[in-house]
Formats: sequence, structure tokens, C-alpha cells
Amino acid sequence: MPWRTVDLMALRYEFVTMARQAGVSVSALCRRFQISRKTGYKWLGRYRQEGVDGLADRSRRPHALPAQVSAGVAEAIVTLRTAHPTWDARKIRRALELQGIRPLPAGSTITAVLHRQGLIATGSLGGRRTWQRFTHPVPNSLWQMDFKRPVVTLAGRAHPLTILDDCSRFNLCLHALPHQRTPLVQATLTGVFQRYGLPDGVLVDNGSPWGSDAEHVYTPLGVWLLRLGIRVRHSRAYHPQTLGKEERFHRTLEQELLAGRQWRDLAHLQAALNRWRDLYNFQRPHDALQLDVPAAHYRPSLRPFPERLPPIDYPAGLPVRRVQQGGLISYRGRQFRVGQAFTGYPVALQPAGVDGVLTVLFGHHPVGQIDLRGV
Repeated sequence: MPWRTVDLMALRYEFVTMARQAGVSVSALCRRFQISRKTGYKWLGRYRQEGVDGLADRSRRPHALPAQVSAGVAEAIVTLRTAHPTWDARKIRRALELQGIRPLPAGSTITAVLHRQGLIATGSLGGRRTWQRFTHPVPNSLWQMDFKRPVVTLAGRAHPLTILDDCSRFNLCLHALPHQRTPLVQATLTGVFQRYGLPDGVLVDNGSPWGSDAEHVYTPLGVWLLRLGIRVRHSRAYHPQTLGKEERFHRTLEQELLAGRQWRDLAHLQAALNRWRDLYNFQRPHDALQLDVPAAHYRPSLRPFPERLPPIDYPAGLPVRRVQQGGLISYRGRQFRVGQAFTGYPVALQPAGVDGVLTVLFGHHPVGQIDLRGV
């Protein structure tokens, strides 16, 4: 995934942010970002000495801002609110803190400034909300991935593919694709895996290309993920809230970028998505993270993307059957349906703990059961 000129600052900042996380191998991260170790350590050194300004090519910007007076703080508040109309007082205050502005105004002060400038209506800011959240404890234990609803451009429809780390809320992928067919989706995921490594599991919905119904739970794309050692979980049918973090991310994307705007073509949309992704990951305070930014909580996976798919091996003693056309296997003179996506692959049968019931394994992943007790 070569570094394009338009993305250099964002990519350099993403690289140094991840490289500074505890336990991250800088050499491995350089390979994933396709840069030399010398270049990686150069940007790390400049960032330690100069901060973000050191990541620019021959930047002439000052390394520090002069002390701000109250008028300057008010101007910063108005600038943030104008640039991000959906941000409330808590987010604006945290953004000011991340900018290093001191003394830090109270939330009520920020609200008062915005009222004076006519940027909010009475009661539209404030009012802290309490949510019950369920979050995986470490990065890369689960990624949520889904397509946002299509975005119409003057040249046709675009399908934004989004991937969110469940723990850190870090956005790993925000790519506008011309369609949702498997080869293109797989190629896009390959680029993501090469940069960030492999997650332990992914949570997807029941639509194409992830799966469609109870008879076709696994698709060729799902089988590829299983071969990479990634657990594939599907959201409950007709319960989009199972992918709640993705759904909330899509709503934020709609509110802060897409709503009310027109796009010339896929490239025009993608350029805007790239800028907003950088904002979301590295600048936008997140309520679920105590107003930290997602990049402060994310680190790349320790599981690298393999150049070759691993072999499919099973423990000695388990009966192994090759899946035939139509997704069927034969066992003890009977045929059982495993799934058409597994056609041509070997599966193993393991006792399920109930007499006459066997678990179907693909690699070390259970993908179904067969019941020998029926007639």
C-alpha cells in the first residue's frame, strides 16, 4: 500500500503513533507501511523532537504557539465548532486540551461562548448521557466490518466499506468501493491486514458478501477469513444493533461529512473520506474513550498477514471428509450438507458431547453439526 503524496502527513502521524505504543515492533511496522527502517526511525526522531510539525517536509511552522489570551481561546472554540458542528462542549473542551490550550475553559464557558456567537440554540449542548457499553478488552480481539448504505455520486453509486476495532474504536478501513463483489472486497481486506495485522475475530452482518441466510452462513469470503485463522461471527438477523459500534460510526460519518454534500466521482469522495478518517482517528475526542482519541488506544496486531495461506490440518483420529459439489459430505452411508462455500475443502468430524451428534470443523473452527440420530 504505497504512500501517496496527498496522504503523507496522515500516514506519517499514524505510523509514529503506532510505533510509540508499548510492545510494537518498529521493524515490523515499517514493513507493513512499506518504508525502510531508516525512514521509520527518522520520522520517529523528528516527532520526538518537534511533534507533528516535524513530520512535514522542511516545515517552517513554529514549534510552539504563543500564549493565548481569552480572546484567542474564544476564537479557537468558535473555529472548532464551525469546523465540527456536531461536536458538543465536552468534545470541544477535550480538543482544546489536546491542542495544548491553557488555561482550559469549563464546559459551561464553552457553551456560553457559542451562545454569544449564535452557533447553538438554547439547550442543544450539554446534558451528559449514560450508555451501557460492551467492549472487548484489547485491540484486535474483534473487528466490526460492514458496508455503509450506498453514496450517490455524479458518476454512479459508491459503497463505503468500514472496519472498526471494537476495543479502541480505531477506524482501520474507510474505502469507497464501486461494488461489493468478493474479489474486490478481499483485495481491500488484504491491504488492511497487511498494514494492521490479523484480528482474532470479525463481526459482520448477514448480507452479501459476508453471508445471506441460515443455509449459506459461510461465503467464499468467510471461508478465506477462516483460513487466515479469523473467527467469523454474524450479527443476529433483523437486529442491526448487534453491530452497534459500526452503526454509530456510520451515523457519525453521515452527520459530520456526507449529509447534504454532492460528490463528483469515487475519487472525490475517497479524498474526503481520507481526510475525515484522519480526523476521526487522531483528533476527534470519543465519548466511549473518556474523550481520548481512538489512536491513543490502538496498536497493530501481533499476528502478521501470511504470504501463503496456512495448510488445513486436523488432529489424528478424527474422520476427515472432502466437501463435494453442492456442499455435501458423505459419512456412514449418508449425506449431510456443510455449505457450498466449503466445496473442495477437507472438513473433520469431532464428537460434540452428545451421542450421535458430531461437530464439523474447518481447520480449528466449528462451522456446523451433523446429527446421526435421525432416520
